[in-house]
Amino acid sequence: MVNSEDVQLLIKMQKRVKYLEATKQKLMDELDERDDHEEKANYDGDFAFHSLKMQELENENDKLKREVQRLMKAIAETTNFGDNGGQVSPAAKEFLDQFEAMTDELERRREECLQLRAMMADRLITTHSIGKESYGGHDDIINEDNELEMAYKTQKDLNRLLQTQLDKVEQELKKKERTYHDELSELRRENDRQQKLINKNLSLGTEAKIEATMQHEITRMTSENLDLRETIDKQSDQIRKLKKMLKIYAKKLKDGEAAEIVAELEQDDGGGKGAAVGATVKHRERTWMGMLEFRREDEGALIKNLILDLKPKLAAGLIPGLPSYVLFMCVRHTDYINDDDKVKSLLTGTINGIKKTIKKHGDDLERITLWLANTCRLMHTLKQYSGEKQFQVDNQPRQNEMCLRNFDLSEYRQVFSDLAIWIYQTLIKLMEELVQPNIVPAILEHEAIAGLTASKPAGLRGRSSSNARELDDEKDAMHSLDQLMRTLNSYMRIMTQHAVDPELVKQIFRQLYYFMCAGALNNLLLRKDMCNWSKGMQIRYNLSHMEQWLRDNKLNESGAQSALDPIVQASQLLQARKTDTDVDSICEMCSKLTMAQIVKILNLYTPVDEFEERVPIPFIRKIQARLKQRADMAQTGGNTLLMDTKFSFPVTFPFNPSSILLDSIDVPEQLHLGFLKKL
Repeated sequence: MVNSEDVQLLIKMQKRVKYLEATKQKLMDELDERDDHEEKANYDGDFAFHSLKMQELENENDKLKREVQRLMKAIAETTNFGDNGGQVSPAAKEFLDQFEAMTDELERRREECLQLRAMMADRLITTHSIGKESYGGHDDIINEDNELEMAYKTQKDLNRLLQTQLDKVEQELKKKERTYHDELSELRRENDRQQKLINKNLSLGTEAKIEATMQHEITRMTSENLDLRETIDKQSDQIRKLKKMLKIYAKKLKDGEAAEIVAELEQDDGGGKGAAVGATVKHRERTWMGMLEFRREDEGALIKNLILDLKPKLAAGLIPGLPSYVLFMCVRHTDYINDDDKVKSLLTGTINGIKKTIKKHGDDLERITLWLANTCRLMHTLKQYSGEKQFQVDNQPRQNEMCLRNFDLSEYRQVFSDLAIWIYQTLIKLMEELVQPNIVPAILEHEAIAGLTASKPAGLRGRSSSNARELDDEKDAMHSLDQLMRTLNSYMRIMTQHAVDPELVKQIFRQLYYFMCAGALNNLLLRKDMCNWSKGMQIRYNLSHMEQWLRDNKLNESGAQSALDPIVQASQLLQARKTDTDVDSICEMCSKLTMAQIVKILNLYTPVDEFEERVPIPFIRKIQARLKQRADMAQTGGNTLLMDTKFSFPVTFPFNPSSILLDSIDVPEQLHLGFLKKL
């Protein structure tokens, strides 16, 4: 059964949609009208340009006429017009013919001047007579300072302005009249439908009224759908015609017939739109060399605007790695002109600029990530376009044509590799500092499994209520795991925005997960209140969230998950049975823990309830004896208790070529590098 309130709400929403559609159409019409005004203004600007051009041509014509007169004078002075053996020279004959033509033209002009003077005399008599009547007999003051001419021009301009305004008002009135007429017709039709519906509903029950209303709405929507389908068909036909015209114009443009295309578009009914299309056709598409030319004195501005002042938010909206591409295109131009000093200065300035930026913004994670990505991209680009066969396997033919011709920059590749390692270490250090406060609350203290919080170790129940720190931090601990997940998501988002190499992202999170594991395990080994069965389950549950985050971000094969093995095995040790029959299984399970760590956890283990006993000393000695037999225990430092939080995995930068063509890259205006010239 359909509720009547839902039907009323549906009708209101449909009316609202109609109103919004009408408003949208009105705004579209206003936008078209504004575009027409802008095109007209552009046409007026073109008219002024052509007027100035015409005036310039007239001056040039006068200059040429004066030159012809000088030439004729020179001919007249140097040519002998007498008979030369009974014949006249060709130059003299030509000069005499021109002289006769000019004499005839002079006579015609004299006659015209006489006629004009006669007309002016008649006009002057008429003017004097009007002046005597209008100025009290003082006809000598008429038309002082060309007042009649000025008045005529002013009146002419005023009439033209009024006519333009009148035409504009008439167009607006006609447009409004059509709009009002359409709205009135629509309202009449809607009124008739509503009146019929009301008359019909007066004699029906509630259910019948709802059914009739729904039937009416279905009929109306069917009609609207038919109208929309008809509109779509018309627009499809128009799009098909425009596509056909576009193909024809594109073919003509390739054949060098751009002028003919513009002429055809200007003669079309939609002249405004045609002019806009014609204005975009400036010249044929040229082939770029993928280089950027710069002057030696602009090198400082290049380093400043591209490296020192580049903001991460601006870089995130550009092509990933654009600064490195711009720098390499500048390097290609120095290679093209074979300027050894210029390329050394550019690369040295680039390295110093990146170092200065990292040192100045050592606490800006996004900026450090930006330049780690760009340093690696520049290093990969130097390899890709070095001309060495091993780096050209994935290149396109056009990319192979852009390889360096004169310079061998292999030494600079090593310098950029060392720079990338330094930036990587700076980034890891900053990430560890930011994540440090969340490690213990998120991994050890966070209690997400309900029902386990009441299970306090028997030896700690008497003093648990006096622990002020736990009471103060209880609220924060509930959200610490979520905070850690948000921090990891933020790291991943920043690296994705700046297109850090995927292999490098894996190494970063492997190092970060090792640091979190070491911090959590070291803290666990120093806190007796954490070494019990319920805490072991809570810790394992918290670690599962971190492992799931790796899988969600496709980092489960990066080695980051194996970096968590020590703390995972510690949590499993807290949950495992501790009987003599479990010695071998515990030793096999704790393969990533040292003997000192295993023994420490067993000594700190506190029973959850009174029915559970502490770990017996003989059991711990059996574990020690069994671990001493393990061959790898001596190699991994069996007596080490705490993990080294400053340990770092070796970092590598696998070659990652780019498919972006250098000649397709444009320098955006936001970088303020207008002094670079694309070649």
